[in-house]
Amino acid sequence: MILIGERINAGFKDIGRAIKEKDPRPVIKWAKVQTQAGANYLDVNIGAVSKDPQDLVWLIRVVQEAVPTAISIDSTQPELLEAGVEALDGRPALLNSTTAEDRKLAQVVGLAARCGGALLGVAMDERGSPQDVARRVENGAKIFAAAIEAGLTPDRVFLDPILMPIRFMQDQAPKVLEAIHEFTMLSDPPPHISVGLSNLVSKAKERGLLARTFLVMAMSTGLDAAICDITDPELRMAVATAELILNREIYTDDYVRAFHLKRGAVWNPPDKETDR
Repeated sequence: MILIGERINAGFKDIGRAIKEKDPRPVIKWAKVQTQAGANYLDVNIGAVSKDPQDLVWLIRVVQEAVPTAISIDSTQPELLEAGVEALDGRPALLNSTTAEDRKLAQVVGLAARCGGALLGVAMDERGSPQDVARRVENGAKIFAAAIEAGLTPDRVFLDPILMPIRFMQDQAPKVLEAIHEFTMLSDPPPHISVGLSNLVSKAKERGLLARTFLVMAMSTGLDAAICDITDPELRMAVATAELILNREIYTDDYVRAFHLKRGAVWNPPDKETDR
């Protein structure tokens, strides 16, 4: 399972303030915490705080100086993605994201092909976010075909079927699960399939429980990546357990510890429960 740390995002007040004040301390903190938790990528996003490419460049450079973790450059603007790529020090990158809109798709796919990075495509188009499975699959297939035509291999393509807030659009969650299954049939091997878990739990009360439960359910239908709160130990334990039950890992009594060690993560086990 590819886990992408969500926390270096200007949507969080401390990161937004850090970008405005050019204070590297919160950025370094979250880069290290998420890396120690075993993140495969750190998502880096200046959000609505700035439209200046140099702010994204600053953010990426601070992260790179703090940790060796791969970077997910997160922007809806191709121009910002290009600036982010220029700031990279040679480590792997995930370009997050493109949509199926023709102009944006061509620009971002071409950039991913030139820089040797991976591409995350969000299954929406000029009409906005899809409300049904068919449009999700149509848009995802279009992004995937464009990426393959540009020379990307399936392992360099991530497709996002778009999660909606369960508090307001509860009917969408089963449709996303179905779309994930459909994405797995686009090729052999299939592209990676990713979701942004925070979208599902927006404004909800039991955020952690909802995120963990959906993630495990989605893994059973083919999901193999997520932008998430990787600092949540219960989420990491759920992922480790799901991988074991899905026969992706060999059983050991210490499988949770093994999951963390494999990622180079720090594992601090919770207090042992009293046998009942």
